Amino acid sequence: MFGLIKRVMREKSEEKTKSNSKVQDTDIALCVLLLEAAHIDGECSYEEKEHIMLTLMTTCDIPREEIDEFVAHGDKKRTDSVDLFQFTRHMNNNFTKQEKIEVMEAVWCIIHIDGRLEKHEDHFAHKLANLLRLTHKELIDAKIKARLQLS
Repeated sequence: MFGLIKRVMREKSEEKTKSNSKVQDTDIALCVLLLEAAHIDGECSYEEKEHIMLTLMTTCDIPREEIDEFVAHGDKKRTDSVDLFQFTRHMNNNFTKQEKIEVMEAVWCIIHIDGRLEKHEDHFAHKLANLLRLTHKELIDAKIKARLQLS
């Protein structure tokens, strides 16, 4: 699922000398969206946080010893933000359609990790898909793929 995102992140990491902040912005944007998915039901469970950290370590090549600080920084960005538009705009400008679908799959994994889907979680996923310019079919396909990965 994260193969394409991981490849792009690695390519972007190679360009860090030219555009270090752009790569970091991409990593932070992903972190913020995953954290928002975890917190949308009013709580972020241990399983959700662990899944977020594993996703970020795998996708963004963030070392284990730096992940707690990185997630804390992403959470501060999330709580300081009025909305998600700046993060989704960054993704729309820097991610391919397939990469955005993989982000949606990761979001659905976070939402489904507790085994239930609440109305506000479903609303968040639809809103996010709209912000990422994904079709309804792409949203549902990502949801199904995420459920299969968790089972």
